[in-house]
Amino acid sequence: MNGGQHAGSLGRIEAESLAMSSSPLHALLDLTGRVAIVTGGSRGLGLQIAEALGEFGARVVLVARKASELETAVSSLRAQGIEADGFPCDLSQADGAAKLCDWIADRHSQVDILVNNAGTSWGAPTVDHPLEGWQKVMAVNLTGIFLLTQAVAKRWMVPSKRGRIINIASIEGLRGHHPDLVGTIGYNTAKGGLINFTRALAAEWGPLGITVNALAPGYFPSKLTAATLGQHEAQLVAHTPRGELGGPQDLKGAALLFASDASAHISGQVLAIDGGYTAI
Repeated sequence: MNGGQHAGSLGRIEAESLAMSSSPLHALLDLTGRVAIVTGGSRGLGLQIAEALGEFGARVVLVARKASELETAVSSLRAQGIEADGFPCDLSQADGAAKLCDWIADRHSQVDILVNNAGTSWGAPTVDHPLEGWQKVMAVNLTGIFLLTQAVAKRWMVPSKRGRIINIASIEGLRGHHPDLVGTIGYNTAKGGLINFTRALAAEWGPLGITVNALAPGYFPSKLTAATLGQHEAQLVAHTPRGELGGPQDLKGAALLFASDASAHISGQVLAIDGGYTAI
């Protein structure tokens, strides 16, 4: 091949690459200029999702209780070229959602994407499960999500008739808890409730241009799952057809789909990301 042919080949490759980057499909996934709230976004699954949305152009607002962890996460995102801010807030408190929305309103004219990822758990046999633990799990995993979703929709999504809401549920909301594991009745109940919360809102807000979907992760290494994996990782991996736990890239594609215009006709759905765990 002579130099002219080589240059011509490179030119075609560059042209094809440019055409692909500006294709209608690429445009459907583009989040440039959109604002995304990610709760529980300072680490783990929330930070993974924030990275995906930011990589495709979203301006990301991370929310978590600990300011120091938020600062670290925001710095990490900015180092990747992602426009990001953080707001320390306890969304289980009655005024948490209002404080967050007021803070965002001073900086952004619209919120386009809400990722409800913040969550907690409490392990105990049901007969010994304390009321305190039950109330804490419900406050974070259901009530806090309700209050923030309501506030964001009322201020931005309903008036603009557009929005994407992604609730992070769990495969624990899709099936019974294995008896070999420590009981988590509050967590299972809350995640099951979040799944129907997703369906109910999708039905109610569909005519308003708002889609509501849920991701149901299986077992991923995280602070929340550390105790369970410390005792049962081999058993859980053996039950997973793919033979491994979820990894740092495994939620990104699904989160991007549900956050983007590529999912405009998808609403009220629950997607398990579990390596096939719930398939058997």
